[in-house]
Amino acid sequence: MLEDLFTDLLVVLAYGGVGVVLMAVGYVLVDVATPGRLRDLIWTERNRNAALLLASNLAAVGIIVIAAITASADDPVDGLVSAGAYGLLGLVIMAVSFLLLDAVTPGKLGELLVDAQPHPAVWVNAVVHLVTGGVIAAAIL
Repeated sequence: MLEDLFTDLLVVLAYGGVGVVLMAVGYVLVDVATPGRLRDLIWTERNRNAALLLASNLAAVGIIVIAAITASADDPVDGLVSAGAYGLLGLVIMAVSFLLLDAVTPGKLGELLVDAQPHPAVWVNAVVHLVTGGVIAAAIL
């Protein structure tokens, strides 16, 4: 009984670690996409645009990791590998979608993100992130 509990705790810790690493990679990708430092934009300047884009990115990663865990409940190793692989794929797809959206719309999306006024384009990009996470999650399940 205690051995099972210990094993389960280690598995949860491993999944948590994969999730945190993927969210950190997502943070870096959003930071690279935005002019200036993301931490200053959100925590010092209280920029809603940057916060919304980051939050949608992190939520999408979470959706993907949850799906990978659910799909491989019987095999933690498979779940960890799947969560990492699908999570990274999701981040790549979100980065590509950001670049594509930026290419086909007026202005520079990165500059809109640092604007102090909320901008509808950021909402559109945030939804693209969430849908990307949902699509990958559905593919996993």
